[in-house]
Amino acid sequence: MGMPEAARARAVRDLHLHERNFLSAKLEPIEPLEPLPNYPVHVDLTKRTLPGLAVVSGMLSGLSQVIRPRRAVAYGDDDVLLGVNVRGCSTVRQRDRDLMLGDGDAFFATRDVTEITVTRPTPVRFVGCRVPRVPVAMLLGRLDDTPVHIVPHGTEALSLLVTYASAITDVLPLATGELQRVAVSHMHDLIAATIGATRDGRAIAAGRGIAAARLRAIMTDVSARLGDGDLSVTEVARRHRVTPRYIHKLFENEGLTFSSFLLGQRLSRAHRILSEPRLAYRNISSVAFDVGFGDLSYFNRAFRRRYAATPTEIRQAAMTDALLRG
Repeated sequence: MGMPEAARARAVRDLHLHERNFLSAKLEPIEPLEPLPNYPVHVDLTKRTLPGLAVVSGMLSGLSQVIRPRRAVAYGDDDVLLGVNVRGCSTVRQRDRDLMLGDGDAFFATRDVTEITVTRPTPVRFVGCRVPRVPVAMLLGRLDDTPVHIVPHGTEALSLLVTYASAITDVLPLATGELQRVAVSHMHDLIAATIGATRDGRAIAAGRGIAAARLRAIMTDVSARLGDGDLSVTEVARRHRVTPRYIHKLFENEGLTFSSFLLGQRLSRAHRILSEPRLAYRNISSVAFDVGFGDLSYFNRAFRRRYAATPTEIRQAAMTDALLRG
């Protein structure tokens, strides 16, 4: 910044205070920044906040950032946090545990009773996302409070997430509420996919591999057969040579039910189809039936409850988005 060290510290703290004063009362500012001694400070940030999503991208250097614990923030104390090192190296510390992040690595966490400190002494280009826990848990299952975990680079869902999040902060205008809902829903899906792949690996490493692998196989099987309107837990159990009660127990351990997972997957599949402009020729009833709904009225009610918008509004938003992008 070309400032003395004391002036740099004051400027960075003033940035945090300025944002906190001018944001809407229902939004949290960027997590506090603190200059590191003897390192040049660089701050270049863009923040985009939508209902159900906050995305920050840019470059930080010579700084530590504190992710505050639960009950230390006015809003967002039950959020899921995901930070990606697009380029550069940083250290993430919680309690006495340090994680080293390189190019393309990421970390995710839920807020618990201890703070998380991210240290970036040298330039790091990053993307940070914060979303409510509930919509991600609807796709993934229970998200218990756990220590911060690393997401290794090269994960397909993580790569897609970075591309989409960067577009939200840097490119997409998202001028209407419908467009914003489409973007937020896509981000929830990508974050759930990223966390799910990482969590499955941890479950296997912790010795819970049989149950974790079997549940993942069942979830994959269900997702592949969404168009079967008669799909039932009894049929799935027969195919996997287990009892229906065992399947119910696997889902209960994740804070889900078989029926809620099936409904969530069907709605998510319908949302993706309706959000694809090249599929605009398909009428909404055919989309509903193709993902397994036999009752169009029930589909419309469930869809609106999930996305706070009608199927028609989601399709119109996707078409508008395609036109704006040329």
